[in-house]
Amino acid sequence: MSNFFQTLMSNEGLFIPCLIAVSILTGMLIKSITSVCTNLSRERTKREIAAYVAEGSMTPEQAERILRSGQNRASA
Repeated sequence: MSNFFQTLMSNEGLFIPCLIAVSILTGMLIKSITSVCTNLSRERTKREIAAYVAEGSMTPEQAERILRSGQNRASA
């Protein structure tokens, strides 16, 4: 394994493309994780609002308004 890194470091023509590829993959991974976290929290909010409606502390119209306001912010 260390032989691979020595070869990579000594060959500048190979090091730069590998560095770019690793940077792109890292960015894609971070963006994917961010998207998953955002979607999970959005779904959790929907479940909580549905629970408030089910227990009667919020009307369905209020819940619909809250959910619509969140969609407007997400699309902006």
